[in-house]
Formats: sequence, structure tokens, C-alpha cells
Amino acid sequence: MSDWSDCYDEARGAVILRVHVQPRAARTGVVGRHGDALKLRVTAPPLDDRANSDVEALIARVVGVAPSAVTIVGGARSRAKRVRIEGIDGSRLAAALARSLGGAAPGR
Repeated sequence: MSDWSDCYDEARGAVILRVHVQPRAARTGVVGRHGDALKLRVTAPPLDDRANSDVEALIARVVGVAPSAVTIVGGARSRAKRVRIEGIDGSRLAAALARSLGGAAPGR
């Protein structure tokens, strides 16, 4: 399994994932790594929290949790965000990321 441990921190019953977001992309999806963060692309512009909503929905879909379990807790106005995902641990997150990237190594 790929090692994503430097992209998240575990907190009581949740994971705090660091993400780097590219808004206004041609398509929405998980790209790979951006330093110590997961890189995501979303089609929404960074206006009226549309990109943030797309980030939360994408992470919920990829990880397999309810959308209400995903909350941006830092960087709401930045490309670098911290996202809290309730009800999972690091190993479940790493497995979901590996699946979403077709088993690709996290790379740098």
C-alpha cells in the first residue's frame, strides 16, 4: 500500500487531510501529491464557496463517507486546505487514495 502518512494527521475518530486544490480545472478528480498534500482538481471557480463544496463532495466520494462527515477546517480561502474527515482512520484513507489513483505510488 502507498504511504500517504505525511499528508494527514489522525485526530479522535477523524483524519485531518492536507490538500492542494486547483479550481477551474477541466475536470474534477484526485491528481496525486503536491509536497505533503493531496492534490485535487475541481471544475468550480473559487467563488461563493463553490470550489470548497466540490472539494468536500469529492473527498467524501473518494473516501466513501457521507458528505456531512467532510469539513474544511483550515484554508477556506486558500488553495492549501485542511479537511477533517470523520469516522475513518489513516489506513482506510490511504487505501481509498490508492484506489482512486489506480494503485499508483504517492510520488513527490
